Amino acid sequence: MSSSERRPVVIVDDVHVRYKVYATGRRVGRRVGRFERGIKEVHALRGVSFTVYEGENIGVIGHNGSGKSTLLRTVAGFTPASEGAVYATSQPSLLGVGSALLPRLDGHKNINLGALALGMTPAEAEASYDYIAEFSGLKEHLSYPMRTYSSGMSARLKFSIAMAKAHQILLVDEALAVGDKAFRDRSEKRIRELREEAGTTFLVSHSMQSILDTCDRAIWIDHGELRLDGDPQTVVDAYEASTADL
Repeated sequence: MSSSERRPVVIVDDVHVRYKVYATGRRVGRRVGRFERGIKEVHALRGVSFTVYEGENIGVIGHNGSGKSTLLRTVAGFTPASEGAVYATSQPSLLGVGSALLPRLDGHKNINLGALALGMTPAEAEASYDYIAEFSGLKEHLSYPMRTYSSGMSARLKFSIAMAKAHQILLVDEALAVGDKAFRDRSEKRIRELREEAGTTFLVSHSMQSILDTCDRAIWIDHGELRLDGDPQTVVDAYEASTADL
């Protein structure tokens, strides 16, 4: 089906994102004086524009600090655009490895609370429990408090909770990099299922193989600019060629 026959679900229109940071790299969180020293402006996104259609799986690639995560946070509405605008047909759901679970509660309770936070009813949350536990591969750890989990285990549980619900627009930031091959295979299969259910996904990943296996379109962000947008193999080849001598 051509893009002209599909429904646009996300439009990113000439988006710029600027913010101020201290010299240490820590973001400025409140208003500071005009002559405050040690503060610089970061131009994280520079006039990025593209349209995403229903059912597409979009891979987002680029070097560290290129603006990939900023782009996802802007699409989700967490980071405001300094210029330009983002339009979406429904509220995008951002899944990042930094999203919070409650460290003093065990995995069982976090699964239930996470499912409720996704908008499930108590009955739906209970019905989803076995799926989430099985998907995560962490059944033997779910009776322990989250503070005992490694960062990778926590990220796997967050991703598994999110996968229990169909999303119209799902934004995934590096979650596929945290598990073993079996977990990555389950994750990639579930993302493909979401596409078949007319869901749209954005996947930020440093794994070019995950992009090639999972996505039908790729976007390369370079120093805050949209460098290339198109077929995943073409975009990945161009990106890898650019980094070959680095």
